[in-house]
Amino acid sequence: MNLDELSQQTCEWLRAEGPDSDIVVSTRIRLARNLSDFPFIRRCTDIDRAGIESLVLRRLELRPEFAGLQRIDVESLDELDRRFLVERQLISRELAEAEGARSLLLEPNERLAVMINEEDHLRLQVMKSGLQIAEAWQSIDRWDNLLQEVLQVAFHDRWGYLTACPTNVGTGLRVSVMVHLPALVQTRQIERVFKSLQKISLAVRGLFGEGSQAMGDFYQISNQLTLGRSEAELLEQVGEVVPALIDYERKARDFLIASAREELTEQVRTALKTLRKSNRISSEETMHLLSKLRMGVHLKLNDELDIPLINRLFLQTQPAHLQKLRGGPLGSDERNRARAEYLQAALAGLGEGTT
Repeated sequence: MNLDELSQQTCEWLRAEGPDSDIVVSTRIRLARNLSDFPFIRRCTDIDRAGIESLVLRRLELRPEFAGLQRIDVESLDELDRRFLVERQLISRELAEAEGARSLLLEPNERLAVMINEEDHLRLQVMKSGLQIAEAWQSIDRWDNLLQEVLQVAFHDRWGYLTACPTNVGTGLRVSVMVHLPALVQTRQIERVFKSLQKISLAVRGLFGEGSQAMGDFYQISNQLTLGRSEAELLEQVGEVVPALIDYERKARDFLIASAREELTEQVRTALKTLRKSNRISSEETMHLLSKLRMGVHLKLNDELDIPLINRLFLQTQPAHLQKLRGGPLGSDERNRARAEYLQAALAGLGEGTT
C-alpha cells in the first residue's frame, strides 16, 4: 500500500455518513487475541516475534476472505510513516514505538485493520462512521471467527480470552466511540459528565486514545474492563450511554443557540477568518478553531462549509499528515507555516457567510 497516496484520501469513518455523525465521529471496536503456542509479547524474543508474524501471515492465506487485505511492514517504516498511521487511527502508539517484526493488515477502505505484535499478538479493529456499535460488532465478530478457523488462540475455560493486560482478559473487547462535545465544554458541564461516565466504568480519553490529550473538544468513550462480562453486556453498556451523551450535547447546543446566538456566530466568523488568514498556525489551535466551525455548521451558523470538508481538515492538518502531503519531514515552524498555507488553499473562495 502506498502511504503517500493514502495521505491524499479521507478515511471512510470521517465522511460523516453514519448515524448521529453531528456528534459521534466514529465507532471503533477492537479485539485482543494471542496465539496459544507463543508467550505474551513482553516475554517474546525477536525470534518469537518473527515467528508470530510469519505464522499469522501464512495461516491467513488459507482463507480467501483475507486476500483483500494489504500488508504494511511497520518495522521497515520510518518514524514519520508510523506517526502517520497513528494519526489515521490505524495503529496504536505502542505498535509504532515497538521493536522487532510487526505488521499492519489493512482493508483498502480502512474499515478493518489487523495489528500483528502489538501489546497482544493480534489486535483486530473495525471502524465505522457515526454511531454504529451493532454494525461494527457484527463485522468484527465475523472476522474474528474466520481468524480462529486458521489460528489457535489462547483461551481459558474460566477466564476467557487471555491477554497481556488484565483489563482485557475475558472477551478482549474494547468498544470505543469518538464524540465531539463542544457545547458541553463551552457550558462547563463536561467534567460533571465525565465523572458520571467514570462511575460506571467507562474510560474517557483524548483524540488518539490512551495517554493522549483532548484536542478540538474530541473525546473517546470506551469500556474499561472486560473480565466477567459478556460481549453483549459490554456492547449494551456503551450502546446505552452514548445516546444519553448525544442528548446532553444537543441540549447544550440548543441552550447556546437560544441564549448566545450572536456570540456563537461571531466565534464561527472569527474562527474561519483566522484559519483563512493566518501565516502560521499550530495543530492545537487549528483543532480548536475547526471545532468551532464544526459546531457552527450543525447549528446552521455557516452555510458555505460542510462536515466532510472540516473532518478532512482535522486529519490532514495533523503533523504527520501535513508532512506527508508536503513530501517529507518539517521542523515545528515549517509545519506551522505549511499548515497555514494548506488551510488557506482548502478554504479559498469561501467567504464568511453566516446566517
